Amino acid sequence: MTDNTTDTQAVADPRLDPKFFAVVNEYLELTNKHAKEHGLKRISMASMYAASRFNAHAFMAQTNDIAGERQQFLDYMTNLYRQMLNEHIDGLGHERGVDVGHSELKEYIEKMNAEREAQGLPRVG
Repeated sequence: MTDNTTDTQAVADPRLDPKFFAVVNEYLELTNKHAKEHGLKRISMASMYAASRFNAHAFMAQTNDIAGERQQFLDYMTNLYRQMLNEHIDGLGHERGVDVGHSELKEYIEKMNAEREAQGLPRVG
């Protein structure tokens, strides 16, 4: 089952309100409940489908130029999901003592810092 999210995980942004993690934990409790009845694979797919539908709704509700911003939004969300997934694989692997293989996060952080430096912004991580 999926563990609760805490503000000590790598994905946690210290600028996020603790209520954010309360909502995440409520969602994880619901998915764990459903996974017991329907299995992990089905609930994983249902969660991704629901998230994509809600994110499409949120994007369209907050954007005036949907056609003009669509590709940028898709790229942003795809990269964000990949980063979050990497963070959780790394974190859960560490917590459970499992070798999860090569992480993309080091390369991601290096790329992000290069982009930040090019913009005159400070490095992170």
